[in-house]
Amino acid sequence: MPLLDSSTPPPDRPCRIVVAGASGSGKTTLAAKIGDSLGIEHIEIDGLHHGPNWTPRPSFVADVEDFTSQPYWVTEWQYTVVRPLLAEQADLMIWLDLPRPVVMRQVIRRTLRRRIRREVLWNGNVEPPFYTLFTRRENIIRWSWSTYGSYTGRIREVLERHPDLPVVRLTSRHDIDGWTARL
Repeated sequence: MPLLDSSTPPPDRPCRIVVAGASGSGKTTLAAKIGDSLGIEHIEIDGLHHGPNWTPRPSFVADVEDFTSQPYWVTEWQYTVVRPLLAEQADLMIWLDLPRPVVMRQVIRRTLRRRIRREVLWNGNVEPPFYTLFTRRENIIRWSWSTYGSYTGRIREVLERHPDLPVVRLTSRHDIDGWTARL
């Protein structure tokens, strides 16, 4: 199946949906919106992955295997160890391929908001201090910048390995709003 664009109507009733894109592109927001629109449970994959002190939870892969065996779900397409499983089980993939400046503005704004408000994220974690932007390679802003270009190749691989999986590429907020309005 070729890569589809925002003019492609959503399938009648997708059941297992993954949302792909760079960190900060809006995967979780869109996945939650799709879940609400379709009455499908949104499983926030970060909540399954991150244990206390940002350590990976030992049960992560088993948890993903468990929910992907269910008939209905929507989640984010993240974490190398489970991406193949998510793509295998999905019946629809949405690719948020927004311009880098948009993604960076979103991830910076989100990170600053979370840090300033000391928002508690998954399993008691909070965004680290601002200086980690300069001292830690895994800082989410640096991570988003450095991995931004990797999705084109990842999506190409998905299309090659799963030719029957519809992949809808959304490249702007207008595309996202228009496509989801038709759900």
